[in-house]
Amino acid sequence: MKRIETQITPVASAILCAGLFLFSAIAIGGEPVDSFGGWEGVAPWAEIRPEFVWSPKAHDVYGAVWTITGNSEPGGHGWLKKSYPVQRGQTVKFEVLRRCHDIDSPRRSTPVRISWLDANGKMVSADVPPALADQPGSIPRAEPEHPLDGEELANGWQRLSGTYAVPSAATQAVVELHLQWAPGGRVEWAKPELISSEPIPPRTVRLATVHYYPTGKSPIENCKEYAPYVEEAANQGANLVVLGETVPYVAVKKTPREVAEPIPGPTTDYFGTLSKQHGLHIVVSLFELDGDSVYNAAVLLGPKGNVIGKYRKVCLPHGEIENGVTPGSEFPVFDTEFGKVGMMVCYDGFFPEVARELTKNGAEVIAWPVWGCNPLLGRARACENHVYVVSSTYTDTKRDWMISAIFDHAGESLAQAKDWGTVAVAEVDLNQRHFWRNNLGDFHSMIFRHYPDAPSDDAR
Repeated sequence: MKRIETQITPVASAILCAGLFLFSAIAIGGEPVDSFGGWEGVAPWAEIRPEFVWSPKAHDVYGAVWTITGNSEPGGHGWLKKSYPVQRGQTVKFEVLRRCHDIDSPRRSTPVRISWLDANGKMVSADVPPALADQPGSIPRAEPEHPLDGEELANGWQRLSGTYAVPSAATQAVVELHLQWAPGGRVEWAKPELISSEPIPPRTVRLATVHYYPTGKSPIENCKEYAPYVEEAANQGANLVVLGETVPYVAVKKTPREVAEPIPGPTTDYFGTLSKQHGLHIVVSLFELDGDSVYNAAVLLGPKGNVIGKYRKVCLPHGEIENGVTPGSEFPVFDTEFGKVGMMVCYDGFFPEVARELTKNGAEVIAWPVWGCNPLLGRARACENHVYVVSSTYTDTKRDWMISAIFDHAGESLAQAKDWGTVAVAEVDLNQRHFWRNNLGDFHSMIFRHYPDAPSDDAR
C-alpha cells in the first residue's frame, strides 16, 4: 500500500525537520489558525478554542504527538485539520492512534471526521446506486465519514480506523481530529495516516425467515416440524434462517417453567443437527432454565452444529413476568462466517434501546423471533440503525400486523413469507452502504459518535 502524502512548502519542511513549533497568523472564518506538522488547529470561535501543541519527538515508538487540551467551557471545541489528495476510483484507509485524559465520553468528545471535497473545497455528491440515481430529486451529497474505535493498545492508546471508497467527484479528503465538550480534558493523537487500500469487496449473504405456527403436539415435535422449512431455506442458498419465538412452548399448553431447558439442551441439540446437516446458521428462541431461573432466550447455531451464542430477552411483557420469567441484561453480538449477528426477541422490538445497543456492539444483522408486534417497529429498528432485521412471527398475515420478513437499511421489506409453512430469502451485501434521498451519511457508523450519553439509572 502506498502512503498518500500532502504537499508541504520548503519552509515548512525545514521547520518540521528542525522539530520546531510553527505558528501562522492565517485566518479562516475570521479566527486564527495554528499550522504545525502539516496540520492546522481550528475552532469555531476564539472563546471556545482549545490549546494545540505539537511535539515532534514525544513518543519513543509513535514519534510525533499532537495534543489538544480543552478550556473550562462546556462548549469548548477545536480540531486538527489536514487535507490529503485523493483520486477518483481510489479506496483509502485512514488510521490514527488516540489517548484520552479526563474525558468522560471519548466516543463523543474525540471523534475523527473525514470530508470529501472537490478542488474548490466544496462537498461533492455521493456515488449512489443506479436505482437511486434514477429517482426524482437531487443526488445526496457525500456526507463525512466517522472512523470507529478499534484495537486497544498499551498505556491507554487506541487505534481508530476506517476504509472508504473515494467519491468520484472528490479530489481531497479533509481529515479532522476533534476535541469537543470536555472541559479541562486532553486528547493525544499519534501516527495519523491516509493510505491507498484494496477496493472493498462485496460481502453477500442470504438471509431467510420461516413463517410457521407449530401444532403443539409436544416440545420436540414442534421443533421437528421446522425441519422441511430449514431444508427449503438451505436449498435456496440461505446462510442464516430465523425461526419463531419459544418454539418448544407454542400450543403445548404448559407453563414456561414446565418446558424450560438448559442451553445446550434438547432443542439446541436438535437444531444443531439441522444446522450441521444443511451447513447454515439457525436462530431459534426457547425458554431457558438456568438454576431456578427461566429466561426467554434466542440461540444462534453455527453450520457445524455448535452453539455460537445466546441472547436473553431484556424487555418482558406482563404475561412473561406473571409466569416468573427473568429478564436478561446484556446485548451480545456474535461473529459468524458472513458477519456480525445480534438477536432480540418479540417485545424487545417495542423498545429502540435493544436494537440500538446491539448496533452499538457491532451488529450488522439482527435476528428477531417475534410472536407478534407492530410491523412499523420492525421497519423502524432496521431504518434507524442501518441494520438488516430478520423477523419470524406467528401472526397471520390476514391480521395486517407483524410479518415474517427481511427488512433492509431503509426499513423496507426485501422479502416476506406470507403463507403458513413458507420461506422467504433475500440476498444482501453487508458492505453496501445505504443512501437515502435526504442523505445523512453512513448512519451505522455515525450512531456511535452521535448517540446521547444516557443518565445513569441511579440518577433517575
